[in-house]
Amino acid sequence: MSPAIAERPLSLESCVVRNTASGKGRTRSVAPGPTSARHLHYGRIILDEAGAPVSFSTADHETGFIVLGGSASITADGKAFEMGRYDALYAPRDCAIEVRPSRGGCDIAEISAPVSGRFPVQFVPFAEVQKDPGLHFNAGGPAAQRTLNVLLGKNIQAGRIMAGVTFSAPGNWTSWPPHEHAALAEEAYLYIDMPAPAFGLQLVYTDKTTPELAVVVREGDVVLMPKGYHPNVAAPGGSINFLWMMAANREAEDRLFGVVNVHPDFQQTGSGLDAGKAK
Repeated sequence: MSPAIAERPLSLESCVVRNTASGKGRTRSVAPGPTSARHLHYGRIILDEAGAPVSFSTADHETGFIVLGGSASITADGKAFEMGRYDALYAPRDCAIEVRPSRGGCDIAEISAPVSGRFPVQFVPFAEVQKDPGLHFNAGGPAAQRTLNVLLGKNIQAGRIMAGVTFSAPGNWTSWPPHEHAALAEEAYLYIDMPAPAFGLQLVYTDKTTPELAVVVREGDVVLMPKGYHPNVAAPGGSINFLWMMAANREAEDRLFGVVNVHPDFQQTGSGLDAGKAK
């Protein structure tokens, strides 16, 4: 790990990337160096229905693919998977990938991190996630109610990456009570399903009296949380919805969803994430 990256302060320049769905083809918006990420990489694969397929190798990265819109056929290590909205696919390092758009084209989030170990290809249909109370559950009280869907968590074998989608009730807070997990993993939020004029407010802070980040977010934006508490709130009348993606600091042993430190001011309420923890 580069000390220069590890010690970068929370800032707009290193932690906020705007409009990450603006380009067609395969693009990358988050990587160590340009952003505060240490292990986490994020990009998009956006292809028109008649577009040519995209082929590449995962190299030394394990990679998660999550369909955000449309549909696609993704082939990993010679196995083809037909994928629709919020379906997820885990591909190991050193894996040959082909992404072929289906009817209506496709919009896919690509999440990855470098690893030394190798696990099998694993397909996670969203419909199956919704049937599992350990992967699909509600959290939060009346002003912080949201629905979590763990797509790449305890349900798969992986070295570093975890991901899922969270949908808030209109005008509500999420990631509440404020929590942090910098000792285990870095995280980023990609805001989805927030059609204009919807927006939200994202906080990231280590000092509750002077937040390092307090930023307006809209669909397609990404905010990185290499450290700090990170609650957010939707503007009235709209929801704040996001794809959360995480990369464990230590491969395998730090890959623990739901293991967080709640801010001392709110410890009595619990994290609300216990259902998603591994048992």
